[in-house]
Amino acid sequence: MHDLITPDLVRLDAQWGADKHDVIRGLAALVADAGRASDLEQIIADAFAREATSATGLPGGFAIPHCRTAGVETPTLAFARLAPAVEFGAKDGAADLAFLILAPADGDSTHLQLLSKLARSLVKPEFTAALRNAADVESVVTLVNEAIGETPAAAAAPAAAATATAAPVEAPAEVQKASLVAVTSCPTGIAHTYMAAEALQAAAERAGVELAVETQGSAGSTPIPAGVIAGAGAVIFATDVGVKDKARFAGKPVLNSGVKRPIDEADAMIAEALKIAADPNASRVEGSADAAAADTTGAKESWGGRTRRVLMTGVSYMIPFTAAGGLLIALSFLLGGYDITNAYGEIAVNNTLFDLPDVQALGLEHVLFDSGLLAYIGALFFIIGKTAFMFFIPALGGYIAYAIADRPGIAPGFVMGGLASNIFGVASADGIGAPATGFLGAIVGGVLAGVIAHWIAGWKVPTWARGLMPVLVIPLFTSIIAGFVMFVVLGKPISWVMDQLNDGLNSLNGSSAIILGIVLGLMMAFDMGGPLNKVAYSFAAAGVGAASLASDAPELKIMAAVMLAGMVPPIALALATVVRPKLFTEAERENGKAGWLLGASFITEGAIPFAAADPLRVIPSIMVGSAVTGAVSMAMDVGVRAPHGGIFVLFAVENVLGFIVALVAGVIVAAAMVTALKSAGSKKAVEA
Repeated sequence: MHDLITPDLVRLDAQWGADKHDVIRGLAALVADAGRASDLEQIIADAFAREATSATGLPGGFAIPHCRTAGVETPTLAFARLAPAVEFGAKDGAADLAFLILAPADGDSTHLQLLSKLARSLVKPEFTAALRNAADVESVVTLVNEAIGETPAAAAAPAAAATATAAPVEAPAEVQKASLVAVTSCPTGIAHTYMAAEALQAAAERAGVELAVETQGSAGSTPIPAGVIAGAGAVIFATDVGVKDKARFAGKPVLNSGVKRPIDEADAMIAEALKIAADPNASRVEGSADAAAADTTGAKESWGGRTRRVLMTGVSYMIPFTAAGGLLIALSFLLGGYDITNAYGEIAVNNTLFDLPDVQALGLEHVLFDSGLLAYIGALFFIIGKTAFMFFIPALGGYIAYAIADRPGIAPGFVMGGLASNIFGVASADGIGAPATGFLGAIVGGVLAGVIAHWIAGWKVPTWARGLMPVLVIPLFTSIIAGFVMFVVLGKPISWVMDQLNDGLNSLNGSSAIILGIVLGLMMAFDMGGPLNKVAYSFAAAGVGAASLASDAPELKIMAAVMLAGMVPPIALALATVVRPKLFTEAERENGKAGWLLGASFITEGAIPFAAADPLRVIPSIMVGSAVTGAVSMAMDVGVRAPHGGIFVLFAVENVLGFIVALVAGVIVAAAMVTALKSAGSKKAVEA
């Protein structure tokens, strides 16, 4: 393994010009002369591109131009002591010390950890002073190796302590008492990420404050343990890119800045963070604190956990398409009537056709004009809604693949989802091609595309081909391989399963429909927004998207049972807090006030705080209540044309009276049961 820096990568008292670009060219030339560059021009171009995003001059008279580049195959440092100093954009003036930090496009994690150590050393005045006083190039090499904790002979040793985040998941007791946490991240993840972390830690130490920092850089990151986050008074996000898994910090007071600010003003930021920690009106990280508290980030992910994460990612990205599309379609029915049946053909009412050239531009030949402008708007809503609905199955497949293979998986995952929804019309009467496989096909195709894309991403390829992998090679080959498997092997079996499912739905009546309503109700309430809840919802939403407009279509009844069952838990628990408030804590009573609106809006997650505090009494109660609602809804033939909205889409409900009766029945049963169970538990506690 090559050393990060050698004497021929060091130049003392260099005079390369008065412009920072001249200095970068000079440093890059050192790399080339040392035989470490596979493409000198690529190094210069990538370093210039990084410099254009933000200046790399830092307080203290030094600069750290850096980049990830295909121009080197091993991590490399080049150093120059400049005479005269050159302006690199620092607030306090020109830089007389310059490091060019180069990481290969697919840099080895061990070397990247060593680079992170160097970045941390650069903010220490004693280190920069030693560089200025170095008598020869060998002294500079020795200083750098000491800074990264490596000698040339031991450069291959693991750097387990490269960052503050490399601690084990179970943090020591002193870290568990941390009053602040922070995340640092820059676009390249090589230098500023770690320098900002070091500056914040030094400032926290000076202020006598416990601080845990998570560096989301190229060397990887070990997430801050959930217990440390829970005990922190505030969080600092010093990032130039998005924070990974931001929901872990939900509800915490937050101080946001770019990644360079801590390097310049670390002491001020620590003071600000302490101030907002004590401010009840401070800006906070958005999201559900309860969901974040249940997060297992930091532990090794099990196969079950990974499967859950993959499916939940796909469903979470899918829901906005179904919600927006379904609500628009429901509104179109409200405004234009149920005669709006073809988004791209002729639409008529009372045997009257209207030809509107301005609507033709949207792909509609004729528009319904039963009630003037309202019908016109309804027709447009129908077009937009059906278009949005067309994408929900491709989105399901695309983001399942994304959860497995990151961005390279999105395109092939969307392609598999498109095939699953038959968006290209590939099925044919003679059996050639792949029939539509619906949401089951999107799940299978998304997983298949993600696994293949992840596999291809691990191929060892020449340096010149690395840049082509994520944008061309991975999407192309993944689409070909996964598409072939879906067409030839999996398409027809999955389609057969979907046909059996649809036939079963169409035959539902009497007791079989009631049993299905009970099962769906149990699924909706069991994990309140978790995998089972989302499976039931996806099943119903997919049916609404493909359902006919007949008011007795079984898909509409299933959607009604699912929506009503999902509304029961928050409303039932809200009612229980009113009927017997002494059985609940003050926090639960406050959550109950919000539960009314959350339940009415079909947001089942409103029940999570209650279930988390008392799962053995709450979960069985709401499951029974939701099962009752599902059964009553099916028995009374309630139908809903909108996949979301709760009581706010009553205009899209078939049998509004049945809708209300089913909801009230389940709410009363669940509220009565949870009250009885908590009362019994309270009596036992008193007796004990």
